[in-house]
Amino acid sequence: MYYPRLIDKYLSEWAAKPTHKPVLLRGARQGGKSTAVHHLAETFKSFVEINFEKQPAFSQLFEGDLDVKRIIPQIAAIVNTPIVCGETLLFLDEIQACPKAIMSLRFFKEDMPGLHVIAAGSLLEFALDELPTFGVGRIHSMFMYPMTFDEFLAANGESLLMNARNMATADQPLPTPLYDRLVAEFRNYLLIGGMPEVVSTWVTTHDYLSCQEIQDDILVSYEDDFPKYRKKVDPTLLRKTLESAATQVTKKFIYSRVEGGYKANEVKKALDMLYMAGILIPVANTAANGLPLGSEADDSYCKVMLLDTGLLLRLLNMTTGDISELTEHILTSDISDLVNKGPMAEMVAGLELLRYRTPNIRHKLFYWVREAKSSLAEIDYISSYKLTVLPIEVKAGKRGGMKSLWLFMREKGLSHAVRCSMENFGKFEYIDSEDNQSVRHIAICPLFAISQLEKILGAMDWNENDLPL
Repeated sequence: MYYPRLIDKYLSEWAAKPTHKPVLLRGARQGGKSTAVHHLAETFKSFVEINFEKQPAFSQLFEGDLDVKRIIPQIAAIVNTPIVCGETLLFLDEIQACPKAIMSLRFFKEDMPGLHVIAAGSLLEFALDELPTFGVGRIHSMFMYPMTFDEFLAANGESLLMNARNMATADQPLPTPLYDRLVAEFRNYLLIGGMPEVVSTWVTTHDYLSCQEIQDDILVSYEDDFPKYRKKVDPTLLRKTLESAATQVTKKFIYSRVEGGYKANEVKKALDMLYMAGILIPVANTAANGLPLGSEADDSYCKVMLLDTGLLLRLLNMTTGDISELTEHILTSDISDLVNKGPMAEMVAGLELLRYRTPNIRHKLFYWVREAKSSLAEIDYISSYKLTVLPIEVKAGKRGGMKSLWLFMREKGLSHAVRCSMENFGKFEYIDSEDNQSVRHIAICPLFAISQLEKILGAMDWNENDLPL
């Protein structure tokens, strides 16, 4: 059974255009790329799929010139299926196994603009990095991630619950029974995560152990890929770096904590490889004095996240031993403890912030930190809204733990911020104690409603003084 994905909308819009660039669908292994393409193929008269790992002989068609008007009829003859512009979807899977096929993509826009072509690959970033060019401006990339909480809810048949959540506001929060159900589903999501095969198993079995077996298989498959990354990177170092990242998740990554006595530059190279594979996601420190945030980012001072909460738990189990206490904590702890203890809530907030953005570019995540002895402060995520800096803190309650947020808003002259928590929808205002005049507006975005953040921000009180000139 196919569970709808956010990417479906963007792929359908692309397919509806009379002329279009080939799509390069990018993302970590087993994130659902091929399944999404197969779903899109149901809307076409015919579908032709080539998997360059399973069918390496097709690579021979791309030797010599890259004339797609020659290559396409040859493919059609081999598969015995007409490939017709406007009627056929051509899917080139595991295209990283044929670099010349990647290079050929740029010619489809010029020579066969009516043909729908999608290419994907699990280790695609490494192949792209080694190519001199692959068609800048003539290929359209889309980035795909594991399933969001909203996709998880839909897969579990909770569309009505999701609709009720989407109607809630700060002035009309969720009734307690609906709030409790969403919290329960969010706890499950923390354990299960968003890898499509794991979610499918959960939907059909509701058995944690069965899901864990698949999560373990996925992690093993990632490690099996390590020798393919590059000959210069030691697979053992990659494994140790990944294990260390699991224990350091949502914290500044310390190279020296990777076991084995490796040099910092060696660990950095391994870390970069894991970023490229999509297994780890960096959160860069930014001074956040204005936009764009990346202009003041320090990429050497990063926090790290794993691509999926369920995989994080399994990796922690492999790395640190028994995690039954952490699992019990997620399932049974008090709401405030669920957020304040451990990295899970902060990590899932970052992942959700990333996944609900448009898939057309590789979005980056940022945070802010000041480590001065007299005023240690950190904001979990820094984003933007209406051309101004937007701080986002992951916290448990209205009282306590907001010192960094007040300090940051005062220092940067900001009037609006977001607190992601396990609270119900809400908002509050704070008059700055330093001048008894500046008003700080805080929107409460439940962790189970990050998809509604734009709507929540749109409902806040913004005036001309709140926005840059």
